[in-house]
Amino acid sequence: MRKFRYIKTAALVFLCAAALTTSNLCTEGVVAAPEAVTLQQAQAAPDIAIEVKPLSVVNSPKIYLNKTIKMNAKFDKFSTLGLDYKPALKSSEDYISFLIKRDDTNYDIPLSEMKLFLKRDVAEKFIDLKTDDEISITGKVFSDALGDAWVDVTNLTIVKKAPEKKDGVN
Repeated sequence: MRKFRYIKTAALVFLCAAALTTSNLCTEGVVAAPEAVTLQQAQAAPDIAIEVKPLSVVNSPKIYLNKTIKMNAKFDKFSTLGLDYKPALKSSEDYISFLIKRDDTNYDIPLSEMKLFLKRDVAEKFIDLKTDDEISITGKVFSDALGDAWVDVTNLTIVKKAPEKKDGVN
């Protein structure tokens, strides 16, 4: 009788576990991991740029540490965020930082968890960048200080200019 109770309990636990792992309950809200093939390629040749989504880098900066990444985003604004922070030092004399917009919301929220640094002489060429311009960024994740991704941008390209706003309306 006691053996039957243990078998019945084990079967019930097994069935519940199987039901939970195949339901949406386990898969909702889970952040997708980067593709294994591209990470393997990056480990074999660290200078190959991995195509990523900005939120993937922010969610797992340790995975991308010392890797070259490439991503598309909407420009938000130039900033001084993260400059002169000792654990991940980029001098404000030589660099400027900039922010991109979060792509997981319809609101205008900058992705401040990602610190993007551009050399000042290169940034001067992009002085006409406006909010919502679509850009392509290539750079190396050089630190994960404070749990954030710190990226030294090596290439910045304007993909598409944002439409001009008239009287504050698109």
